[in-house]
Amino acid sequence: MIKIEVVYALPKKQFIIQTILPKNSTVKTAIIKSKILKIRKEIKLNKNKIGIYGKIVKLNDIIFEGDRIEIYRSLTFLSKLRSKL
Repeated sequence: MIKIEVVYALPKKQFIIQTILPKNSTVKTAIIKSKILKIRKEIKLNKNKIGIYGKIVKLNDIIFEGDRIEIYRSLTFLSKLRSKL
């Protein structure tokens, strides 16, 4: 068994869910088992990018002990505009 975290951050709130999974589990399995998809309905696995410690990964990639799976939000137009100011 391995212990991992699934994280999703909003501008004013972070969701950090720790879970224990069998070895050789995939990114997709970890996200589903974390139940984050039930907590945050706006997350769509076919649209949101996923990473582990800042590196983009695929849903079928194998996870390892201590991995931090990050679900990225799409930047809004306002966010993009602010970054240019």
